[in-house]
Amino acid sequence: MPLTDAQVRNAKPGVNPKGEATDKPYKLFDGEGLYLEVTPSGGKYWRVKYRYAGKEKRLSLGVYPETPLATPKAKSGKPVKDANGKVVKGAREKLAEARQLLAEGIDPGAHRKATKAATADRAANSFEVVAREWYSKESPTWAKSHGGRVSSRLERDVFPYIGKRPIADIPPTELLAV
Repeated sequence: MPLTDAQVRNAKPGVNPKGEATDKPYKLFDGEGLYLEVTPSGGKYWRVKYRYAGKEKRLSLGVYPETPLATPKAKSGKPVKDANGKVVKGAREKLAEARQLLAEGIDPGAHRKATKAATADRAANSFEVVAREWYSKESPTWAKSHGGRVSSRLERDVFPYIGKRPIADIPPTELLAV
């Protein structure tokens, strides 16, 4: 029987669903491998069990209440967005995405790691990082006053606008505009 939001909200740490005191984590199952793991310290974690290449694996989908059971809808019927403007996805929707990856023959855990590594790699090549590397290489040949002007202009006029963006994503026209 699928979980309800009330069951998730009322899950207490240290007391299993039978009402018995416990000092171990327990699970509330929703279906299709999705469950809520309640820890003795009070954490509520959405997880999914799945099999890939004959091995059982687990994938974390988020922490309750930041990740609700289902995607919340506003009164207008539109999905709710978080502070960053991203749609808040529920655990069931994240489960559906993981199952879609499995259907395509992709391990959801490995896919998440690869996506995270690619994002970190792109952040390591941000405009600010590359510009600071260029500055440190070129500045020894400049007069001290010129180096100070270049540094302050980059800090004041360029980095606030495009400093955090990956250098590969910045078109030349935007760079000239800055």
